[in-house]
Amino acid sequence: MEEKTKAKPAAEQITRYADMFAAMGNDARLRIMRLLLTAHPKGLVVGDIQTEIGIPSSTLSHHLEKLRNEELVEVEREGTFLWYRARTDSLQELLTFLYAECCTRSKAVKPASIRNAEQENTNGSQRRC
Repeated sequence: MEEKTKAKPAAEQITRYADMFAAMGNDARLRIMRLLLTAHPKGLVVGDIQTEIGIPSSTLSHHLEKLRNEELVEVEREGTFLWYRARTDSLQELLTFLYAECCTRSKAVKPASIRNAEQENTNGSQRRC
């Protein structure tokens, strides 16, 4: 039986991934993503994000909207509160895209080095936002 080969991502997928990376390419938005990942799966209310990141509410609103538009975060209204959560499914898709190129096809990065970095981060050397 022939082994199925993975199809290359379509141009639309490449554009989507580029847009996702661009959304996280701003330091405030990257800090927001990291913060939301630390609060996964519950997420955080806008006020807590603002307190932690330390940016004006109008600026924060703009950044959260950009992340939401790129499907990197989701928002849920609970009474008067807006809860934001990282969309780990989207992040996993993005990381899988990178992993397929760097670690399986070209072997530019050895998978063991990623696991070692993961272990270092879980052993307490991970920096918080």
